[in-house]
Amino acid sequence: MNSPKNRVERYSRIIEWFEREMPVVQTELAYSDPFQLAIAVILSAQCTDKRVNIVTKELFKIYPTPEAMAQAGSEQIFRLISSVTYPNSKSRHLSSMAKMVAEVFSSRMPDEPSELMKLPGIGRKSANVIASVIYNKPVIAVDTHVFRVSRRLGLSEGKDPLAVEKDLTENIPEDKRAIAHHWLILHGRYICVARKPKCSLCGLKELCLYYHISGR
Repeated sequence: MNSPKNRVERYSRIIEWFEREMPVVQTELAYSDPFQLAIAVILSAQCTDKRVNIVTKELFKIYPTPEAMAQAGSEQIFRLISSVTYPNSKSRHLSSMAKMVAEVFSSRMPDEPSELMKLPGIGRKSANVIASVIYNKPVIAVDTHVFRVSRRLGLSEGKDPLAVEKDLTENIPEDKRAIAHHWLILHGRYICVARKPKCSLCGLKELCLYYHISGR
């Protein structure tokens, strides 16, 4: 497999590989509606999806709606999410977020990233996750996995998540942006891991700048 001659070709061939090898992908967070996904996304910050899914199973039973969670204090929520990272701040965010969804948005999660970012605990990355997963908006959420994989593959030289998001948005066709987030995050989670990337198992290694530069 010849190395791409330019960024346009690199994007094209990497997207083709993902379309062939990972035609159907979805978030690994468990949820049944937009509000539940928002909760799971908030809890997932610096925490594994596996742990989040364990916690939300009980949390969703007790607080299935914005109204139900809005009635709870952060102390009550804390007791149910204490095993995730940063439970103190996350319990406060969930309580405030539920109240705002119930009172300001009439218990319906907004569908635009700019509106989602008004909710406590939801920053740009989280807003893009919700907007793309639930509403199929052409936005790309850049977490640590997406940031790492994008730079290693040569899709971006951005020094921060916003710069990488800009490069990905400019170079990935609009109709593929929502799924591209899942391609990159799953590739980073299981193959292109942070400390010891599994290059021997990677079907993209011949296209990867990191692979050639590191001489792996």
